[in-house]
Amino acid sequence: MNILEDVQQIFRDIFDDEKLVVVEKTNADEIEDWDSLAHIRLIVAIEKHFLIKFAFGELQALKNVGEMVALIEKKCK
Repeated sequence: MNILEDVQQIFRDIFDDEKLVVVEKTNADEIEDWDSLAHIRLIVAIEKHFLIKFAFGELQALKNVGEMVALIEKKCK
């Protein structure tokens, strides 16, 4: 399972951009349409895809996609 690839596809679906490329250092400032509503849709889609639940505090601490991927890996174990 490549979590980053799965997350990238979720980003592409949420932002409706099949050419969107996310890497570990990608953050909200780098994606034009990444606002609070898109963030919620992204989190819900990730939770559904990986069958996990994030705590609010966990999400506040995330600085980029790499940290999100690490958190997903931790929750999937």
